[in-house]
Parts: sequence; C-alpha cells; structure tokens
Amino acid sequence: MNPAGLILALLIFAGAAQAAELTLSIGAASRTWSTVELLAHPRTQQIVIADDVSYKRNMHYQAVPLAALLTDVQPGDHLQVLAMDGFAAELPAAPLLKSSAAQAWLAVEDPARPWPALSAGKASAGPFYLVWQNPQAARIGPEQWPFKIASIRRLAPVAERFPALLPASAAEPAVQAGFAQYQKHCMACHRLNTAGDSQLGPDLNLPHNPTEYFASDFLVAYIRDPQSLRRWPQGKMPGFNQAVLSDEELSQLLAYLRHMAGRKRNAQ
Repeated sequence: MNPAGLILALLIFAGAAQAAELTLSIGAASRTWSTVELLAHPRTQQIVIADDVSYKRNMHYQAVPLAALLTDVQPGDHLQVLAMDGFAAELPAAPLLKSSAAQAWLAVEDPARPWPALSAGKASAGPFYLVWQNPQAARIGPEQWPFKIASIRRLAPVAERFPALLPASAAEPAVQAGFAQYQKHCMACHRLNTAGDSQLGPDLNLPHNPTEYFASDFLVAYIRDPQSLRRWPQGKMPGFNQAVLSDEELSQLLAYLRHMAGRKRNAQ
C-alpha cells in the first residue's frame, strides 16, 4: 500500500474507532444502537433539512425516521432526550411518531464523513442529532432540536417527577398555560427550584427569579434576543421569536415565572 493509501486507511480506522452509541430506554424495545448499526438501518436515507436550527443553513444528513426506533412508544407517552452536555429536552411522544406534517429524524454522523463544526472552536452536532422536516407545521421550537444526543428514555410526565415545578392548584389559567411553555422552551437547559434533569443553564428561581431582577420590558427583550441585552459571543441561549413563542405564549411563560417567584422551594 502506498503512503497516501496507508494514511487514508488509518484515518478510516480511526473514524470507525470513534463510532458512538445511542441508548434507547423505552421498555421492551430498549437497546443500544451504534453508529454503524444506525447507518445500516433499512429506513436510513439521505435527507435535506432546510434552514437547520443549529447550523443556520440547509444541511444534508444520513438519518432514520425517529418513529422507526420508537417501536414500543405510544402517542401519549413522555420522552426525554438527553445530550452529552447535560441538555435534557422533555418531549411529548406524539409529534415524534408522526410521518405527516412535521417529521422527526435522527441524523447520524458518519465518522468517515464528519459534519462541520457548529462554530469556530466547537465540535459538530454529532454523533446524533434530532432534526425536523417542516417543523413549522407543529410549531417545533429550537429546544426540540437536541444535538450530541446520548440517550432517549421514556419517563413519567414532568408534573409527576418534579412537584416543585407545579404552580398552585388555584393559579389562574395563564399561569397553568405558562407551566406548559416552561416545559417546552426552558426546561431543556434550566432547573427551577432545583427541580429538573438539565445541567446546562442556571436555576430560574433560586436564589432569584429573573422576574425579580429584570424589568419586564428587558426580560421580554432578553428572551426574544439574548445578545441584544447581553453581548456574549459564548452565550448558548437562543432567541425565541414570535414564530416559536407568540406574544401570548410569552406572557403566559412570564406569568408562570412571576408566580413561581412566590413559591421558592429547594427540591433536594
């Protein structure tokens, strides 16, 4: 073998050695999938994701419909997608199982053809990345695109697992609706009252709730575009525009946060 061929073979071998594993903990169908197995899955195909949330451009992936892996999951189930960096997306199963409207795919990074870095000095979104085709059809937000996925597991609903997140039973409907917005948009990165599985962002109630130290207009601006208020190139929080979080939904989220400022409680 010539030197160039030897170098190529070594690179391919090194890539294979770096193949990752994804753990699915969903009952009878629980198993661990390797990169090689997923790339060889009969449902895996080449897809195009328009305006990818993480890469901010159109992307091509080898991907398998997520529903093909969730064979023991029912629409009423609740799933958690846990990333390597502690990001923990809480997702109702129903949208993940649909093949019409918005469709969820598990993109699989081939070690021999790695994806580009997310930004200068950072790694790619691999080895596994939950991506969506036609996400606007189901109002899929940026927190529902977890990357660097390590595991997917079926769990009890958030309200059962973390009672410290619950608003008072007599809370007004806007607060109750805000709790749902919190689960969808905030819980993947943050805890509140120390309750939650994410280890990425700060607690949103302890020691202080953001509604206690942000004037309301500035808090709205921060949620819409964090960099408009705090210029920080290393900041990870995305902005939530009106297509993702409407003005009404944002008002509901703020109502929940204000309510929880009066319900500080250490869950541990």
